[in-house]
Amino acid sequence: MSTAVEATDDVELELDVVPSYSLLARVGAEVFGTFVLVLLGVGTALWATASGVAGNGLVVPLAFGIAVLGAASAVGHVSGGHFNPAVTLGAAIARRISWADLVPYWVAQLIGGILASTLLFLLMPSGLATVTGGTNRGWFSGASNGFGDHSPLATSTQGAVQFGLGHAILIEVIATAVFVGVILGVTDKRANVSNAPVAIGFTLAALVALTVPFTNASINPARSTASALFSDFWAISQLWVFWAAPLLGAAIAGVVYLMVTPTPSTEGEWPEASLELTEGRDPEATEVIASGSAAAAVATELGFDDVEADGIDALLSRAAATQAAETVEVEAAEVTAAETVGVEAETTAQAELAAAEVAAAAAAAAEAAAEEAAPAEAVQAEEPESDDDGAARA
Repeated sequence: MSTAVEATDDVELELDVVPSYSLLARVGAEVFGTFVLVLLGVGTALWATASGVAGNGLVVPLAFGIAVLGAASAVGHVSGGHFNPAVTLGAAIARRISWADLVPYWVAQLIGGILASTLLFLLMPSGLATVTGGTNRGWFSGASNGFGDHSPLATSTQGAVQFGLGHAILIEVIATAVFVGVILGVTDKRANVSNAPVAIGFTLAALVALTVPFTNASINPARSTASALFSDFWAISQLWVFWAAPLLGAAIAGVVYLMVTPTPSTEGEWPEASLELTEGRDPEATEVIASGSAAAAVATELGFDDVEADGIDALLSRAAATQAAETVEVEAAEVTAAETVGVEAETTAQAELAAAEVAAAAAAAAEAAAEEAAPAEAVQAEEPESDDDGAARA
């Protein structure tokens, strides 16, 4: 939603007001998103082989990726679209969310995942155990995360080859760090990404395809917990790995993100944006950028008490840019006026010089005329004397 406001110095600005959702709404969005993720991802993994849609191994990764893409597109604007305790931890470390939201988000994600896995378990046919010679929990274990004897590679090779604890921890840490890093990058307000859920969804699909042979692809403690609750006991006993490793990877991503990106010098203000807008600008424009209180006051007067920092940034940046443009126009007008005055002064000086030259020429001409007239007057003055002398002689 955009609201036009008239700021100080008669500068009309447009403030982008981002709707603020309550904690209950955000928690509800996380429950929904995690439910969709586990329902589609784990559900596809649970029945892909039996239904014959396993294909070349891309069905399950795509199911997880598309689930995240759809859920994030639907409610990502409400809660941020985490659906994963590791993502929430990385976001908190990167200062994207308040630490106070961490536990509520985790609880919501666990609830959403467990609801989905409960539904999947209840949908399992009663005669499945008779046909497979096992139990429903044993069948559900095929969609759970494990290592060692319970890694997918060990299962497919009948224990001849397996990925141990070290392999499981390393691959889960790396995969989760990459996933959280991509999320933090593409959702950055300064990133030129038009559709972040697409990038996030396809990244998750690729990472799931990579990690399935190792651990059956966790990257998400809520997903691992949801499937382990309805699996054989080994899944519960190995669950700690699929909490510790993803959380460690998310922490690494959050710390690295803080190291390689500038941190706000004031809340909602990014240093490089301020430098770009204030460098070489009028002091008044710089003051507009540095003062968040003025913009907050304008938002409060309009009744938007929960305007996010990005909206304030937009207001301040536009105010600075507007004032800078006005300053440039004023300076250009002053330069033009000065040039005009200079031209007029030069023209006046040239006219005065020409008049002086004309006056000098006239004076010279008068002096020359006076010099020519002087001998003639002298001759006329001598002629009467000559006549008088002749008369006397006679």
